[in-house]
Amino acid sequence: MSARILIVDDVAANRIIQQARLAAAFYEPLLAADGAACLTIARDERPDLILLDLGLPDIPGLEVLHRLRRDPACRDIPVIALAGPRAEERLAALAAGADDVMNRPANERLLLARVRNLLRLKAESDFPAPDALAIAGLAEAPAAFEPQGVIALVAAQSASAEDLRAALTGQLRDRLVVLSRREALAEIAAGHGRDNRPEVFILQDDGCNPSGTLRLLSELKSHQSTRHAAVCVVGPAGEGDEAAMAFDLGADDAVGSGVSAEELALRTRGLLRRKRHSDRQRARMEDGLRLAMRDPLTGLYNRRFAAPQLASVAVGAREEGTPFAVMVMDLDRFKLVNDLHGHAAGDQVLVEVARRLTANLRETDILARIGGEEFLAILPRSSLITARRVAERLCQAMEDQPIRLASGEELRVTVSIGVAVAGETGETGFSVEGLVEQADLALLESKGAGRNQVTYRLSAA
Repeated sequence: MSARILIVDDVAANRIIQQARLAAAFYEPLLAADGAACLTIARDERPDLILLDLGLPDIPGLEVLHRLRRDPACRDIPVIALAGPRAEERLAALAAGADDVMNRPANERLLLARVRNLLRLKAESDFPAPDALAIAGLAEAPAAFEPQGVIALVAAQSASAEDLRAALTGQLRDRLVVLSRREALAEIAAGHGRDNRPEVFILQDDGCNPSGTLRLLSELKSHQSTRHAAVCVVGPAGEGDEAAMAFDLGADDAVGSGVSAEELALRTRGLLRRKRHSDRQRARMEDGLRLAMRDPLTGLYNRRFAAPQLASVAVGAREEGTPFAVMVMDLDRFKLVNDLHGHAAGDQVLVEVARRLTANLRETDILARIGGEEFLAILPRSSLITARRVAERLCQAMEDQPIRLASGEELRVTVSIGVAVAGETGETGFSVEGLVEQADLALLESKGAGRNQVTYRLSAA
């Protein structure tokens, strides 16, 4: 599906020209002749990008920008503002939340490159809208305080970077660090801790080697440790055709040599704000994925994740002709722990049990919490002999040392285990469900025989 771009301009000829250019680039143009129409279409149609001329007849373009950024339905839509030559208007548009400001008439190649660039950046950070979580009370609260950021100023000549730092020191509250290009490349290789890693790189190009600046940009955007950092190219490499190339290489912003310190500071603050917003969105998505497959108390996999993993291990065992084992484990008399010591103590026991089980399994084994005090272990490429050795080690790990609670009390905890092994005799007709059922039945036998022991079964083909 083509990206939809809202063109907002009160001059019909301008709208027609932009419409033709964007349609030729396979975008779907939407048209608005004034600010009111822009706000209505933005809310109803949710375009992928807005191309906004600031000289509107009804609502001032800057006010339109403010309203877009205040509206939860529209605030994340990228906006390119088209302005006149006055520096004050450019600064005001950036302060109001424009992702970029270009002088009208905009250079066609540069404009299209910036459109591609902003759409790509939007796609990379486009996660489910927070509105979907608001009903459940899970929406992310707005950040009340943003900590000081780390901004790296990179130049071929350290004197140039120092001059830039002096110019920006009064404009930004963030920590400004000067790096040579070699040091910037070393930063990529080192992958420092999150606290010291630059969040924004400003690449200052002196015009002597624009291709070197663009190569460094490409390196920063392709390496795991820096690919989510924002990068702004400043100087000749940030103008005209070079700027178009910079945007296509992934630059988050590009400006020419004549940019003022005030404008560069505004752009940098915008980059830092958007970068942190994307980081929070990404972290929320990662948390959601983790919760989808992890038990929040113990950190072990949950039943939902374990089931397809077991099926995958079974497929691999059939293909390789190797045996594998399934263990179902249950803590003995765990209800008494909750009844006599409280659920908080029970949680402490479960966390420690999970730790001990994990410590006594191989990295290739899969351990999941599948119920209150019930655990499942999947042992690929494991015969009955191997499974027996592992199961007995797990029982011993529980029995050897009492579990110390936060209160100082010590509890003796034991575990009963049922083990089922498939493929031991080369059979391939076993079912995963049947294997788990055999392990469950073996567990019941362990419980019935006095607990704190292991019972084994071979699966029936």
